[in-house]
Amino acid sequence: MTIYNKRKIPAYDKNKYQPGFFMQRVREQVEDIFGEQLTGGTGITIAVLDTGIGRHPDLFGKILCFRDFLEKRNLMYDNNGHGTHVCGILCGSGKLSRGKYRGMAPGARLVVGKVLDEKGDGSAEHMMLGLDWILSVREKYGIRILNISVGIGNLEENRKEKALQEKINLVWDSGILVVCAAGNKGPANGSISSVGGSGRVVAVGCHDGNFQKENPGRCETYSGRGVEGADVRKPDLVAPGTDIVSCNVNCIQLYDHIRNAYVAKSGTSMATPIVSGAAALALQKYPFMSNEECRKKLQYTAQDLGIPWNQQGWGMVNVKRLLE
Repeated sequence: MTIYNKRKIPAYDKNKYQPGFFMQRVREQVEDIFGEQLTGGTGITIAVLDTGIGRHPDLFGKILCFRDFLEKRNLMYDNNGHGTHVCGILCGSGKLSRGKYRGMAPGARLVVGKVLDEKGDGSAEHMMLGLDWILSVREKYGIRILNISVGIGNLEENRKEKALQEKINLVWDSGILVVCAAGNKGPANGSISSVGGSGRVVAVGCHDGNFQKENPGRCETYSGRGVEGADVRKPDLVAPGTDIVSCNVNCIQLYDHIRNAYVAKSGTSMATPIVSGAAALALQKYPFMSNEECRKKLQYTAQDLGIPWNQQGWGMVNVKRLLE
């Protein structure tokens, strides 16, 4: 049984865009007026459950702890690349790009659990183990945010789906802000990830504003939708997710030069760490804010895009409003 929603995403065309445009574009869209600060997110620990994390120079010194729930390896690794890319969006230093591809909260630190394999597949059991681990080390590492860039579809057994949701609720009740992907199964009504529909997570969908409106493969065309008229309106909000350039786990070092340091990926998996990073900035500025208060502040300061609620939630995350 797999829990990671996979979808064929258009490949990055390196000749189509100017280097450095992508995170600049994201920051413009979410009005990140503090985008030049290297200390954003300092003092905030973000937990990540994904495919792991690789030894990328932009992530050196940021990993507090790593745990492998699949092969029980002691040293950190990522044999898929998805988790490394997500971590780069969260808090990559942008060192190899002279800051061009710096993450949202470069001062934050990471606790990473590997729950997905080389294909991006995983089981409810591995996710449950990862969530239990997060709860066990929450106080030790001061975890404030859990990023789950995993589109968890409807599981075959209702019992397992309910157990997973209950465990995520426990993480939320412990004081951790849980931010998860809406999934890439849209655009049908009710296509949001099963966990994303929970009232105790911040579910993040994809939207790129006016960026690449002519591109049929842009992320909002397949972002998971909530259920129209539901008591809990989902997703909570949206963020850019098309062609996001971040750390490439397969970078190659040749003498003193590193090639293929970055790669572009698209999907709600990329939109999710943009919101998690924004939340880290808010929690740094307002350290006594609870996870529920942070969620409301993310919602109430979002920019309404004028599209249906089951597609955008409260709207596009807006960092300027969030931090004012």
